[in-house]
Amino acid sequence: MIIIDNNCYIVYINDSFKLIRGIGGMFLEERQEIIVNMLNQEGKVRVKDLSDKFGVTEDCIRKDLGALEKQGRLKRTYGGAVAIRENLHAIEISKHRNSDVEAKRRIAQAAVRLIHDKDMVFLDISTSNLAIAELLVKEQRELTVVTNMIDIMVILARSPKIRVVFAGGLINKSRDGFWGTMTIDFISRLKPDIAFVGAVGVDVEENSVSTYDIEDGTNKAAIIRVSKRAYVVAESKKLSSDGNYNYATLDTLSGLITDALPNEKVRRAASEYGVEIIVP
Repeated sequence: MIIIDNNCYIVYINDSFKLIRGIGGMFLEERQEIIVNMLNQEGKVRVKDLSDKFGVTEDCIRKDLGALEKQGRLKRTYGGAVAIRENLHAIEISKHRNSDVEAKRRIAQAAVRLIHDKDMVFLDISTSNLAIAELLVKEQRELTVVTNMIDIMVILARSPKIRVVFAGGLINKSRDGFWGTMTIDFISRLKPDIAFVGAVGVDVEENSVSTYDIEDGTNKAAIIRVSKRAYVVAESKKLSSDGNYNYATLDTLSGLITDALPNEKVRRAASEYGVEIIVP
């Protein structure tokens, strides 16, 4: 059986879905890929705009969006669709410390330029902060660095000039560092000149920064509260990802450090919240 539906060219042959070329010689699959790409760039699309763009009916576009929603590639809304923000579930630091190495190196370079000699610096549990620690050791600057991440402590111990202070407490699930009541109590007594905190997801439009674990989030929130300047360090891909716990709003931070300039829509939203986006 073949059904041709209002220029949409939805085809079923022997109860199987098939693709044929529609108006303008474009495969249905090609049109849907373009829609997904538009969502990735713009964050949302409207049925009417897509109908005009492709020269097909609005009902045809709604069917496209319905098919893509079933594939888990978008979320339909009234009059259109929005992109689905990813949850990467890369919880253990040891499992992803070697991913996105170049992006983290670029973030570290931008972050280190914000540090003044003799500052007290807080580096929390974050693979981007590992990259910052490596750079600080190479530069041999006179600093006090506080951290609750074991690997950062080990890296900084190689420097004869950096004074290292460790924030202990209850070791976390992935054994990367410490969190909990004792850690937060220690953090609350500090006044760091500058802090860098990691994130799983950054939603600029919703003014939120997230991580996976509540305990990790409460640590990060405490660090932000006591620091004179606090920056989130996050690869650009995390601007389209989410964790499970929102620990801060961007407008409570000094800025966001990332490896690549985000699109205009994100930059505009950041400007409205007074958030500085810093790139290398």
